[in-house]
Amino acid sequence: MSDTSNTVKGKGSPKDEKADAAVEAPTTVAPADDPTAAPVPVVDPRLLVREEGLKGYITEFKRKVKGGELGSLPVFIGLIIIWTIFQLKNDRFLSADNLSNISYFLSATGMLAIGLVFVLLLGEIDLSVGSVSGLASTVFAVFVVNHGMNGWLALILTIITGIGIGALHGWFFAKIGVPAFVVTLAGFLGWNGLMLWLLGSSGTINIPADSGPVHLFGQNSFFMDQAIVGAYLLAGLGVVLMLVGSFNDQRRRKAAGVPFRPTSEILLRAGLLAVASFVAAATLNNSAGVSNALVIFLAALVVVDFVLRRTTYGRKVFAVGGGIEAARRAGINVPMVRITVFAISGGFAALGGMFFAGQTASATLNAGGGNTLMLAIAAAVIGGTSLFGGRGSVWSALLGMLVIQSIQTGLDLLNMNTSIQYMITGAVLLGAVVIDSVSRKSQKAAGRA
Repeated sequence: MSDTSNTVKGKGSPKDEKADAAVEAPTTVAPADDPTAAPVPVVDPRLLVREEGLKGYITEFKRKVKGGELGSLPVFIGLIIIWTIFQLKNDRFLSADNLSNISYFLSATGMLAIGLVFVLLLGEIDLSVGSVSGLASTVFAVFVVNHGMNGWLALILTIITGIGIGALHGWFFAKIGVPAFVVTLAGFLGWNGLMLWLLGSSGTINIPADSGPVHLFGQNSFFMDQAIVGAYLLAGLGVVLMLVGSFNDQRRRKAAGVPFRPTSEILLRAGLLAVASFVAAATLNNSAGVSNALVIFLAALVVVDFVLRRTTYGRKVFAVGGGIEAARRAGINVPMVRITVFAISGGFAALGGMFFAGQTASATLNAGGGNTLMLAIAAAVIGGTSLFGGRGSVWSALLGMLVIQSIQTGLDLLNMNTSIQYMITGAVLLGAVVIDSVSRKSQKAAGRA
């Protein structure tokens, strides 16, 4: 299901450039039948793949699929099937307005899913994110409405509150030894109770629609005030960032003497991204433009992806998820990683709560309730993050939410009952976990896990 390049166990472990050079540099071995013969150089198989051109990539793709390295392939296939079925049932499904709604409403739960990806990478679970998001919207409303605080200052304090709550959960888990399931289940109940107490008998606090943060996350707030150029600017920026990152990675790997992507492959990837980005921009422009909520969500994905894949901290997260004892022996401060991961989950839950507040311009009893928690977990898992820890990507939050929001929106267009939505979403979640489990078994059989 997910990209295993970040796994710390086996051949896919992230390493620094020196380690890459030591492990991946061409080596020599002597023929088995004649120990005195001259050594024969052993060439990295990835170099052979690229030398063979398109045929080599097809062969490598088949090898990965047979070995259980499916990446995001099941998600993309699922999206194509879902969109095709709903479009055949209702030709408004792929309309600009409907796709704009999908892109907007996936952002709030998607923020919760980003934080959950960190926790799932450890092989743990955080059951409190729904309640924390609801409490965050309430805390913000109390600050702004009841105490007249500046909206932006209230936003900062709200996010800090979420981070503090997550760190508290992590402390009980990492230092006291209480299972994460129990700690966050207690948080799920306790923080929901605090939210109800803060809301009082009315059960609702209306937030001024012109409040800075609330307006920013609202449905009628668009990037560059609905300017058509805004969507295309974002698409172009994404392509440029991808090119800069790829060429920088190519330069570093060349200097380290390890395999690198050829320029032709980088340009091809950039071209495909450009086509997808500008088509999406043109589609959203046919509606009302790109919502600020979607822009912030995508920006968060880019930043967090960089943290997980390009920083020492990200490698430590994958290391702890891959094996606690091995991580300890490597000198990693396991309790610190655990506490910070739950703090990150709490921070993103608070930010997601602000997105929910922006959708309704209020803090209510239903904030963060219902199936919010289940959908956030389902999004991360459906998108490709393993429940077993050590494998995944923050982009699974986007892919999983695309699947879930597409199902919900499509069934709404067909006037299906909510019960049908739950059953279908549950079936998709089960299918994702089954694929993940089968993938792990295939990788073990192929000696890659």
